[in-house]
Amino acid sequence: MKRIDVIATSISGSISDWKKVERIVPLFAEAGFNDVRLHAVETHLDARRAACAALIDGGRTPISAGGSGTFRAVLEGCIDAAIPLPAIRLGFLRKGSADLIGKVLDMPDVIEDAVAVFAESIRRDQFINADILQVHCPGSDDPPQHFIGYSGAELFGRIPHYTENRFIKYYKGVLGQLFGDLGPFTTGMTLAIAERLVRAPFRRASSWDIIADGAPALHGKFQAIMVVNGYLGPELAFSDQPLGAGEFYAFGIRDLGMLKLWRQAIMARKGTLAESAEKWGFCAVTAKETLQLVCDRDVRFPVNVDGHTLIARHAVEYRRLGQIPLIARSQ
Repeated sequence: MKRIDVIATSISGSISDWKKVERIVPLFAEAGFNDVRLHAVETHLDARRAACAALIDGGRTPISAGGSGTFRAVLEGCIDAAIPLPAIRLGFLRKGSADLIGKVLDMPDVIEDAVAVFAESIRRDQFINADILQVHCPGSDDPPQHFIGYSGAELFGRIPHYTENRFIKYYKGVLGQLFGDLGPFTTGMTLAIAERLVRAPFRRASSWDIIADGAPALHGKFQAIMVVNGYLGPELAFSDQPLGAGEFYAFGIRDLGMLKLWRQAIMARKGTLAESAEKWGFCAVTAKETLQLVCDRDVRFPVNVDGHTLIARHAVEYRRLGQIPLIARSQ
């Protein structure tokens, strides 16, 4: 029977999510999988190392048990291992506060149902290919980062400041329990908007150039810029394309002034901005291989990489790296 490596972060997600870890191995055993190795870790760096070590040791079916940050760390571990990506079957067990990819893969939230779906999908080798996006800052010595999902600058870049640190992990658990998977994200977005409103009289807005595949695509001032590689479900329905479409997308929400910011944010959260795109400053760009966000000032700015903060200077570049198979519900 196929070996499975489950990399689980200890306190990802809501309070009820924290209790899922102890049930994973017994449930897989009940489904007939006896070589299931649980790697319980405390940090995303540990998750990355555990995934890399498991693949080097011969594993080819790593399953991330956490939120988007854990999933991104496991993905980085897959890349670190230098194993041919088509040979890997990467899974997303939903145990986090922003498990959007898990939902796109049609993985249940209830742990018993999730393991049953994984067992059937692994037996049938059911998967979808997803594009991996690489992000780095030109001129920086920091290594590139990789993700499947979402990234962003301006307000989207500020969100992780309010949702990602060790202490905040605990209030994220409470928010996730009370308000669902995007409770922490919504709270972070609300706090980022409130911060911008307070600082608006003293803040100089930056202008941005968005360059797709080497050609200028958009220019202007934006309240938020979001980069996605496909459909992330109804909660972040900016794109309707599959994760493995062979292209990726930037969406800008133009700066129309502070009085319209709250309305823009509400419409973005509901996924209705595109219905009145010109009125509410919604813009879209498609890239096949590369995308650059270039600020008109030589300043440092935060970039949100699936819930993790990357500090860029003047510009950030995205590149489509390749594809990896993600375990999906068997049809």
